[in-house]
Amino acid sequence: MSGIPRSPVSDGAVPGSAVPGSAIPDSAPAADQRPQRVRVTAPGSRAAPGTGPAGTRGENAAGSGADAPSQVAEVYVRSLIRSQLRLALVVAFGFLVSLAAFALVLRLTPELEAERWFGVPVAWLLLAFGVYPMIGLSAWLYVWAAGRNEARYTALAEEGP
Repeated sequence: MSGIPRSPVSDGAVPGSAVPGSAIPDSAPAADQRPQRVRVTAPGSRAAPGTGPAGTRGENAAGSGADAPSQVAEVYVRSLIRSQLRLALVVAFGFLVSLAAFALVLRLTPELEAERWFGVPVAWLLLAFGVYPMIGLSAWLYVWAAGRNEARYTALAEEGP
């Protein structure tokens, strides 16, 4: 051999490892010594508003505490979520009320169960041509109104505070 001392890296070991040639460190870092998380974005793009280092909310990336735009964005997002929830509850409630009214009509008029058109009970026809289209109408109404809510949110978010 040549008299040159060999470093642990040169014989296949990874610095900080307990076993030469192993990539396993001799001691795992403690939970409080974890490296700080960093958000990596593509060049020319920005990180999500309201997120700072280590996934904290309410700080900007520089940690300067100037987070007024992110607070406004959070208010807008919360408002959108509330309006979407309210819309879902109203549409679901309206559908359930109309479904209960349909069941009540069938219950209060037993002659509908006995009557047949083209060999099919009228109650089945009311179900097929009354309730199922109502399901589709409720879904369409929700999607249309949710799109309108999101368009309003987008307009507010682009306009700024």
